[in-house]
Amino acid sequence: MQKRMGEAVARVARKVNDTVENKTDSLDLANCKLIAFPVGIYKAMRSVTEGIHCISLANNELKSLTSRFVTTFSQLRELNLAGNYLHRLPEEVTSLLHLRAINLSRNRFRRFPEPLATVATLETIDLEENEITAAEEPENAFLPVGLEEAGRSWWVPKDAEVPVEKLASMTSLRSLNLRANPVSPEVRLLVRPLVPFDLLLSPEEPIPEA
Repeated sequence: MQKRMGEAVARVARKVNDTVENKTDSLDLANCKLIAFPVGIYKAMRSVTEGIHCISLANNELKSLTSRFVTTFSQLRELNLAGNYLHRLPEEVTSLLHLRAINLSRNRFRRFPEPLATVATLETIDLEENEITAAEEPENAFLPVGLEEAGRSWWVPKDAEVPVEKLASMTSLRSLNLRANPVSPEVRLLVRPLVPFDLLLSPEEPIPEA
């Protein structure tokens, strides 16, 4: 086990050194067995952080993303966090003014990470294979989303796990992938007519016959 850990540390160090020495705009730390973003990288990369536009931390064991990571790599265009154990994002994600694509597939999100809804530059959000659903609501626990289509007002659960109104206002968004999530019927019925982007959902499971 110690040998494997040593190899993983050496792989991270090699990739960081390559990025710094070659002044590339990307950092690929996928499949490095990381349980947290190594603090030492901040110091090692301090001279090039403003030039980093793409980071992959896919297929590690991350349980959280820190505000320091977000504020350090503030010029990100693409961020790949697929295949970790994340269930939330820090509020500082709203400061990523150039972020165009984020991959959060195969994580542990139960709700849409709302800080993303204020990132005006986002074009692609991938949340495939998470746990995003909607809790059961008492009768009449609905609020209007403030949008109309063909003369009709639309209503959604006030505690819905997918913030319909905020998503509909994201003018740059082109695709939201919610495949393989147990999304509620409200999302299927209401969100698609309201949003101006491609909403990707898995086919509904057929109701078994009695």
